[in-house]
Amino acid sequence: MSPLSAPWCGWTMFALFLFAVLSEWLQPGVIAQSPLSVVVRAERSYKDAPTSLMAQLLITLFRIGTLALLLCLCFSAPGSFSFVAFAAVCGMVVGMFLVKMLCNLLLDYTFQLSRTFGDMYEHYSNLFTLTITALYPVLLVFLHIDSQAATRWVLIVVAGVFLILWLVRSVQQYVRSVKALLYVLAYTLTLELLPMAGLVYLSAKTISIL
Repeated sequence: MSPLSAPWCGWTMFALFLFAVLSEWLQPGVIAQSPLSVVVRAERSYKDAPTSLMAQLLITLFRIGTLALLLCLCFSAPGSFSFVAFAAVCGMVVGMFLVKMLCNLLLDYTFQLSRTFGDMYEHYSNLFTLTITALYPVLLVFLHIDSQAATRWVLIVVAGVFLILWLVRSVQQYVRSVKALLYVLAYTLTLELLPMAGLVYLSAKTISIL
């Protein structure tokens, strides 16, 4: 029996799809223009259309739910895909997002960082939206297959590609000195790699217990 056969999982995937569609409808370009983050400056993706708080909320829920389902699929034993584990992982993903947001606000307030920092964060947001959107149909396939090994390999490859794209575009767009390069590397390590590694570790532990 595949995880998708569980009623809650099917309805969750449908709800996530609805969140993505509604967010694009409320704020055109929030998803459709995210591929521009790979080839142009990120700030161009959102500035052409008024920002909708509801669209931002919906796209955030789409990100959280898709990432949580992917982590559950990576670490849940065959036949033990549970809503309790999914809810717990969702809570941890929300916690990670909140910690990153607070850290970014603290850095910006403490060091009075330039607009470049905000552009970098928006570039990351666009790239993350693009990655999660691309993962959604892949997740749908793997929910039918229910293969931990295959899902983990996909997660590793996607994470590696995401990191490479993030570093390459950041260096091309925002690095103008060795000092700026060190800032980008420090930001990537402390506010991207470490929180994501902690999220993966805690998710694996929590799912094994539940």
